[in-house]
Amino acid sequence: MKISKNALGILMLSLVFVLSACGNNNSTKQSTQDNHSDSSTHEEMDHSGSADVPEGLQESKNPKYKVGSQVIIKASHMKGMKGAEATVTGAYDTTAYVVSYTPTNGGQRVDHHKWVIQEEIKDAGDKTLQPGDQVILEASHMKGMKGATAEIDSAEKTTVYMVDYTSTTSGEKVKNHKWVTEDELSAK
Repeated sequence: MKISKNALGILMLSLVFVLSACGNNNSTKQSTQDNHSDSSTHEEMDHSGSADVPEGLQESKNPKYKVGSQVIIKASHMKGMKGAEATVTGAYDTTAYVVSYTPTNGGQRVDHHKWVIQEEIKDAGDKTLQPGDQVILEASHMKGMKGATAEIDSAEKTTVYMVDYTSTTSGEKVKNHKWVTEDELSAK
């Protein structure tokens, strides 16, 4: 069977496009997997938020880091967070939870998200929830979080902080980031 040079050229060019599209798709999938494989990075997280806090959340009467304090973030919930200089914009006493859930928008399951607080869980009341408990999230830190059914992975009574910081990787200014715990901060 004879194939013309033009037909062979078109076939080869088509093959290059198909293979390059597959290659890009695989690298995108790998990048997405990398982002979700480490439970401490949340690329879908809303970096800046409102200064509004959930109803019933009590300000800490004696926080280690007072509002206005300059601190260094030791946590790596998101890219560019670890090592960032931050200003404390709020300090609250509550129970902080690590949760796993499947987003309501059909996104990939999020494992070990830090942190959702007592006041961001539907009908949580004052009782500390236990690992394995199923809850409905009212927090909206990430797309598809609000209204999602989640499982409690762990609970910690602590002071949580809202902070402003500048990303160490992008230079983006992040306002009112919710939440970091006391042990995720150090004095500047």
